[in-house]
Amino acid sequence: MSAAAVRVAQSVQVAKPFRKPPKIRKFLKRDENGLPVPHVRNLIVRDTHPCRLMDHYHTTLQDDLMYMTYNHTSGTPPQPRQIRLTYDPNDPYTKNRYNPPVGGSQLGKKPAPPTTAENVVRLEKIVIHSMLKEALTNRSNLLGLIAAFRALSGETEGGGGRPSSEGVQVVKGKKNVGGWMRPGLPVGAKVELKGPKMYDFLGSLVEFVLPRIREFPGIVMPPASSTMNSPSGVAGVVSFGLPPEAMGYFPQIEVNLDSYPRPYGMHIHFVTNAVGIGAQNRARALVSGFQIPFARK
Repeated sequence: MSAAAVRVAQSVQVAKPFRKPPKIRKFLKRDENGLPVPHVRNLIVRDTHPCRLMDHYHTTLQDDLMYMTYNHTSGTPPQPRQIRLTYDPNDPYTKNRYNPPVGGSQLGKKPAPPTTAENVVRLEKIVIHSMLKEALTNRSNLLGLIAAFRALSGETEGGGGRPSSEGVQVVKGKKNVGGWMRPGLPVGAKVELKGPKMYDFLGSLVEFVLPRIREFPGIVMPPASSTMNSPSGVAGVVSFGLPPEAMGYFPQIEVNLDSYPRPYGMHIHFVTNAVGIGAQNRARALVSGFQIPFARK
């Protein structure tokens, strides 16, 4: 055997066939639940496509609402009401006592702020919530509702690097009601939508769900004789409910309807920045601009 062949044979014997992979397990941190935390920092998910309804608001609806809801006020605005408390706040005997203002909060009598280009009525968030009575006996009954809300909203806690995203939240009781509800018991779920996800849900609602509901006249408005100075009239929140069969009309649910135990009804709240007298009418004008019908009986 030649010298070159001897060197090749020795190198083959010394060389190792494979190298052991490094242990990844010791480099991963674990959270409070014992689950590994990946090496990802400051993960932020950007928008993958333009939001059609958001562009519709900023290009068309915002200017129309400015003209429709403009309220011209002439003269000097009235001075704010002097707040007088029921008890003397410096009295040591009533220092820690509930001290409401005299005459109530005057919430229904506050005039709307002057109309400017900065405070045009806009949609701040959409809140979806549903109550499930079966969850009082077994909290695992909420799993189907939570899964449905996650599919509808696409929201998870802290998803997309947004700390404000709380995902689907479990609603718990706050007081005793007739002996069947106690504080701390889960009674339902809710989710808050903001930004592009809010407009995506709104688009699915007006394009797929509402047109397919049979005999849906629109959101029922109170009679014309009702006062608009009530707390609900100055809140600027438009609320209505959907029956359980309406959940199956959402494309996110309809594509995999058999994965959920049953459809669930829900309440939808459109929260706007409108305040003061006439806030409810301004909020309805905004919501109707997104093709949501209203009806008065």
